[in-house]
Amino acid sequence: MVKITAAEVNILRKSTGAGMMDCKNALVEAEGDFDKAIDILRKKGQKVADKRADRDSSEGAAIAKVNSDNTSGVIISLNCETDFVAKNESFVSLAKELADIALGCENKDAFLAADYKGMTVQEKLIEQTGVIGEKIEIGGFEKLDAPYVGHYIHVGNRIAAIVGISNKVNDSALVTKDLAMQVASMGATTLSYKDFDAAYVAAETEARIAVIEKDNIELGRLGKTLKNVPLYISRMQLTDEVIAQAEESAKAQLKVEGKPEQIWDKILPGKMERFISDNTTLDQEQCLLDQNFIKDEKKSVADYVKSIDPNLEVTGFKRVALG
Repeated sequence: MVKITAAEVNILRKSTGAGMMDCKNALVEAEGDFDKAIDILRKKGQKVADKRADRDSSEGAAIAKVNSDNTSGVIISLNCETDFVAKNESFVSLAKELADIALGCENKDAFLAADYKGMTVQEKLIEQTGVIGEKIEIGGFEKLDAPYVGHYIHVGNRIAAIVGISNKVNDSALVTKDLAMQVASMGATTLSYKDFDAAYVAAETEARIAVIEKDNIELGRLGKTLKNVPLYISRMQLTDEVIAQAEESAKAQLKVEGKPEQIWDKILPGKMERFISDNTTLDQEQCLLDQNFIKDEKKSVADYVKSIDPNLEVTGFKRVALG
């Protein structure tokens, strides 16, 4: 029987992350052959992976990385089964190492096939499944290229975002971090209402109105204030004709209220702003540029971007969240 030293066991442990006893047993079975021992540990990982294939892996770490010249960014989520593993320092360190590799890959498939210290990323995941005893996989992979890319990772590594802008500006890092924080916090799905499909907006409008009307039946029964039923939910629906009609309705209301006509010009802008706000709820929820800026809710994200540089544009963003 080949004698296995503590030093050999420690080398294998550092290489694979496996426990001391697992490493010792693998070396004994491999009769001291280091490569065979690694293969034994991988096979053990594959067996564990096969058994846990149907398990939910909604915990983990979402990591964003940007290259040295800030022209490319990536987000990956290294998923596991429990919060206990997700918070483990070595697990988070592995996620960061994998994110560095992901920066050089164009898609998830290329990333999984990429080299990680002499094995593929996919093989490393299988190995770690055996080491940790939980299902370990890449849940999310998002890539973004732009003239300048910045990122933000929310505390706890559960949400990460990257944002691209059209050109470098003063404090580009801060600007893109602010925007990425907005994406992470508010969960936008698209840049602008202009990206919406008309059929989607129409269907969403009908569904939302139905929900509000149903709620109002119960509120009315209880004698409580009814919710406002919007005519529209997106700026896409607010044509010049709709805006003109709304302005005429506002003027008629001012006349009924007895407000002097000479002060209407001071009152109308506020009323029209309220009309647009009440009838663009979908945009405020899903469109990054149309959301209220979290650091100054008196302005939209679009207003914030233009305040930095009138020619500055957000070219894209990506977001990965766990759970």
